[in-house]
Amino acid sequence: MRFFYTVLLAVLLLSCSTGKHSVKTNENISPKREFRGAWIQAVNGQFLGMGEEEMKTYLLTMLDNLQKVNVNAIIFQVRVEGDALYPSPYEPWSRYLTGTQGKDPGWDPLAFMVEQAHKRNMELHAWINPYRARTKGTLKLARNHASVQNPGNFIEYEGQLYFNPSLKSNRDHICKIVTDIITRYDVDGLHIDDYFYPYPSNGKPFKDDKWFAGSGYANKGEWRRNNVNLLIERLHKTVRGAKPWLKFGVSPFGIYRNERSWEWGSATNGLQSYDDLNADVLHWINSGWVDYCIPQIYWEIGHKAADYETLVGWWAKYAANRPLYIGQDVNRTVKAADTKNSARHQLVQKMTMQRARPAIQGSCLWDAASAANNVGGYRDILAANYHSYPALMPAAPFIDGKAPKKVKGVELLSTENGENVLVWLTEECDDVMDKPAKYIVYRFARGEKVNLNSMKNVVEMTTNTYYRIPTEQKGKATYVVTVLDRLQNESKGVKCKVKL
Repeated sequence: MRFFYTVLLAVLLLSCSTGKHSVKTNENISPKREFRGAWIQAVNGQFLGMGEEEMKTYLLTMLDNLQKVNVNAIIFQVRVEGDALYPSPYEPWSRYLTGTQGKDPGWDPLAFMVEQAHKRNMELHAWINPYRARTKGTLKLARNHASVQNPGNFIEYEGQLYFNPSLKSNRDHICKIVTDIITRYDVDGLHIDDYFYPYPSNGKPFKDDKWFAGSGYANKGEWRRNNVNLLIERLHKTVRGAKPWLKFGVSPFGIYRNERSWEWGSATNGLQSYDDLNADVLHWINSGWVDYCIPQIYWEIGHKAADYETLVGWWAKYAANRPLYIGQDVNRTVKAADTKNSARHQLVQKMTMQRARPAIQGSCLWDAASAANNVGGYRDILAANYHSYPALMPAAPFIDGKAPKKVKGVELLSTENGENVLVWLTEECDDVMDKPAKYIVYRFARGEKVNLNSMKNVVEMTTNTYYRIPTEQKGKATYVVTVLDRLQNESKGVKCKVKL
């Protein structure tokens, strides 16, 4: 992939389209490391009615458009309601592919997305919903659905069905699903969303009294939170035990607790992850059970109950023991006017607030299709101001912070057909955590200072041990090659000066 030229072309095109939103400053220059994710969901039915080729084309177009703004992680929903968007030996095919649960679509969307994301230097995180077993629109379940085989393990609530979070057998099942996904597919992470205990509806109770009665707990909230804690801790151990480089992330509801419920809570007044969904996110972070957190802060700046600025500040203060990214709602952002400049929407303002807080190391776009389709010029603004260059993933030293060995040497070779090719060799390595995963090639023109602290000089990120120099890269230059491992720890660079 030639990021340098993709970015140059994007910037040229954007010079005519970003207008009042283009406010490039030194503060907005792309950092070298930043999570830039996008959620691709199935639960909204966007794939229904599509055959294999149509869906592949749809997904490829989306990935190509996200690549133009250097998105580096795709969070792809593969389990919506105890089903699968891949051939699972344990759960039925999702109705969100064909309209009928259990019907084989004839291809493997997860395998396709892993391959295509990696081709674009994007990570692919498999996104599952652990507890939801049936949505309101699902009228018929397949015979091999878990709730058909073991109906006593489920609780119905407001037209939906849930795996009972208090049962060890359900935790066993969920972890079996996860183990299958992460061992059969070359995914880079496992991701779960904000659905734990159900979102409360009209004050109606979730009927788990008979399990609570024998729990030994006096407080039902504490019991429920412990049930979820048991799953989160076990999921983390499952992921780390299967592949030590894999990341386990969560995207909780954007309010942890309001200050009226807890003295350290946020100055907000909305539904609470801790109290209403029984998700003790701070406990997971501080216990080291999650490898990144993406709170869904979908509200606008100035929202009366859940102000964006208040919430990003709160999460930056209290949730920085693991990499913290912000879940951004594309459509809500472009519908809300900047509070200081009504002629534009809030993307610039939100990104300025986010980048001003070092504890926040990136963001994730809800939803990917809206960003890819450039709703409200969202993609244009990212390209011109914030995602001008590619970015590596934030460091994860709590998993592995050791840099791989540098390449043995970089040489320029000329082929028989007149091509100029940089080639290099790698050190042999037995430790899977230190093995080369890909290489970065930087180019610095004559007189330009070699600086590897920025990605603006990157001309290639590749799994190959060579780089074909385009004919337009003429003159004297210094090329530098570095090695990345699976967690994108970067080696020292090796230089090669050329004159073409």
